[in-house]
Amino acid sequence: MLTMKGKYGLKAMLHLAGAEPGRLTLSEEIATANSISKKFLDTILGDLRNAGFVHARKGRNGGYALARTPPEIRVGHILRVLDGPLAPIACASRTAYRRCDDCGDVERCSVRLVMLEVRNAISAILDEKTLSELKSMPALLDAAPEAWAATA
Repeated sequence: MLTMKGKYGLKAMLHLAGAEPGRLTLSEEIATANSISKKFLDTILGDLRNAGFVHARKGRNGGYALARTPPEIRVGHILRVLDGPLAPIACASRTAYRRCDDCGDVERCSVRLVMLEVRNAISAILDEKTLSELKSMPALLDAAPEAWAATA
């Protein structure tokens, strides 16, 4: 499940993607525009900075900016940094695999097998979607609302 940290991180990244290239944005501006607690946002932005998604400058003319262009940033990578593995359970994770204590046969466990399918489906969408594509989704909805009606 997407946590508030992941959701707010995506909102912050989208906000920065909408800024003029090279322009630094204050965390207060991002927090106000997206109804996010500034204190919580500062923690999120720190995690994103440590992961190399944003760069920050302190001081009078400081703020945040994307460290890479929106087409280079994958949504799945952002969420892994903020929320951890995409798999719904540890035994279905590629990066944080841990066998369940109650599992008799990990290769034939039906729960694990279906959760692998879920993990692969989530990954197929989030690892292919770029920040640039995410940013353009509302415009696509406006252009063809009937195409999105089936997914709502």
